[in-house]
Amino acid sequence: MAAEETRIDGPAGARERADAACARLGEAAVPVQDLFRDHWLELVRLALVMVGDLATAEDVVQDAFEQLHRGRHGLRKQASGLAYVRSCVLNGCRSVRRRAAAARKYSPRLAEAPGAGSPDAIAAVDDSGAVIAALQSLSRRQREAVVLRYYADLDAAEIAGTMGITPGAVRTTLSRALATLARTLGED
Repeated sequence: MAAEETRIDGPAGARERADAACARLGEAAVPVQDLFRDHWLELVRLALVMVGDLATAEDVVQDAFEQLHRGRHGLRKQASGLAYVRSCVLNGCRSVRRRAAAARKYSPRLAEAPGAGSPDAIAAVDDSGAVIAALQSLSRRQREAVVLRYYADLDAAEIAGTMGITPGAVRTTLSRALATLARTLGED
């Protein structure tokens, strides 16, 4: 994937798409609109790190906001909307990865030259970086914890709320993930 395709500093027309999507939500969804405007780009970046494809990342985030809009009356606290959407994004990324793995497993093997064909979502990420390759080798839980901590800059309590685990489990998972990354990358 080309570097300009993975760069997300506000793709052309992103603000217009966000405004159009908010307009479709209606007046009753003003908090959802504000959440969408304020956090869309951050959540797309998070999803991009998890799935490796910009279009898929945008779809996952859009689906998460649709789920929030449908279930916003069921939220215990209106302030927990961002945590809910973040959890929906992680769950959507898990589903995308699971579907991609199942598709690879059950798709017929075509007689092609090696390297021909379209890369899957993980291969679409620029694999040349050793850190990205090491991150992809972590377990799902470890990878999610590392991305939420060091990419989304969340603290242990926020990560625990997003992943549905205890803060102690977050710290343990991060510690083990960092040890694995250090071994993989050959650092102290």
